[in-house]
Amino acid sequence: MELPEFAPGLTARVELTVTDADTAQALGSGDVPVLGTPRVLALAEAATVAATARQMPGGITTVGTRAEVEHRAPTPLGRRVTALATLAKVDGRRLLFEVVIRDGEDLVAEVRVERVILDRQRFIEKMFTAERPTER
Repeated sequence: MELPEFAPGLTARVELTVTDADTAQALGSGDVPVLGTPRVLALAEAATVAATARQMPGGITTVGTRAEVEHRAPTPLGRRVTALATLAKVDGRRLLFEVVIRDGEDLVAEVRVERVILDRQRFIEKMFTAERPTER
């Protein structure tokens, strides 16, 4: 597999208007009607995927392997948040992203996401043929 060339500084932006489905209540991560932390993470990951999508050759993909979320401020229903992902470091197949999520000028969250470049088909084949540990 020939690795695509990604350089630090690569960016992408995604946006979300907070709906009932995005709240901590709906996601089971709390009991308040504000943007839930699981949705913050999903938005951050979407931004990292968007950052690499334009340069990703066919048959190659990335998968998330690690994330660190600092959810700093609540965002109520109806507000529009923007996630800006920036590729901070490339280490072989590992891509390390810094993602900033804002509600206008206000900082909502900072997320660090690690993704790994891999062959999509081999990953899928391995997933279905690998032995899985059984519960005792």
